[in-house]
Amino acid sequence: MTGSSIVNFIIKSIFLGTIVALLLLFLLPDLRQGSGLTQGLFTEPSVSASRESYFSPLSRSAPAVVNIYSVSIENDTGLFRNQPRERASLGSGVIMTENGYILTCHHVVENADSIYVAVQDGRILEAQIVGNDPLTDLAVLKVTADNLHIIPQVSEPDIHVGDVVMAIGNPFDLGQTITQGIVSRAGRNGLSNYVDFIQTDAVLNQGNSGGALVDSNGILLGITNANFQVRDSRNRVRNVDGINFAVPYELAKRVMDKIINNGRVIRGQLGFIGGEYRNRPGIEVTAVANGSAADEAGLQPGDIILAIDGIRLESASKTLDMIAETAPGTTLELEISRGGNPLTINALVAELRAQE
Repeated sequence: MTGSSIVNFIIKSIFLGTIVALLLLFLLPDLRQGSGLTQGLFTEPSVSASRESYFSPLSRSAPAVVNIYSVSIENDTGLFRNQPRERASLGSGVIMTENGYILTCHHVVENADSIYVAVQDGRILEAQIVGNDPLTDLAVLKVTADNLHIIPQVSEPDIHVGDVVMAIGNPFDLGQTITQGIVSRAGRNGLSNYVDFIQTDAVLNQGNSGGALVDSNGILLGITNANFQVRDSRNRVRNVDGINFAVPYELAKRVMDKIINNGRVIRGQLGFIGGEYRNRPGIEVTAVANGSAADEAGLQPGDIILAIDGIRLESASKTLDMIAETAPGTTLELEISRGGNPLTINALVAELRAQE
């Protein structure tokens, strides 16, 4: 074979090789990514790669949800016995801070003589009650431990009806369980709010109380509280499916901070009930409690409160929140309209007690 023939053979080989390589790249796109023939041709595609999952957000939030076991000693009274017996209650809690503050429900730890917290890493810790707030059914516990997993939190979760949520807790002591649903109604976050909680259809059972309600990113939205109950024709209490509640995060956080700082939640009150005045600014007073701060100040049913300390009023709920946030003993100036005539009165804020 001559020299020119060898050169022609090499050129033809290079040309044919280039053509074959281009065809392979065109027919097998995986080769363009450098993944090779083995991955593209001889392995099954990953099932989890296309699966919709909340594993990642739950990995961030679920370790912060603990199991709570409260123990109380009761006298077992009967005809021939009066022996103390031990009663255990089951619930859940949420680790809120690195130094061991935990939020749970008041009814989970009420009258408990001892409280134990089971952390998801296997540790069993004894907890102390810092304080509670029966009006919102919240309690704050404290444990002493290192390396606690804190639940993700943002100052304003901005909840909307239809948001996907997940409830994390320990129902029936089965171990940590997650249920899913959506937000059916978003609750208010003011201190005067005692019952207007987040409503969701995420399933809650006995033991879920005090657990976490999180969004699809694993961020805490609220503290799970209770399911809706009614009495049937035989006066028996039964649960209603699909109607469950959680204390909104902003309210729960505010209550927790007040309990940590003061040992309890201090709320102001004047002692009146009112609603928005139709088509006009102001709050129409519908009732005044006898002997209350509002009564002593001279407020009367039918009065329209236009402003408090110069702040114009348009929302009854925001007005009650503002009063609740005011320290007892503070004097508030109320601008009112009575029978169309302007009037200014001063009211001394009293403290709202749980029994009230």
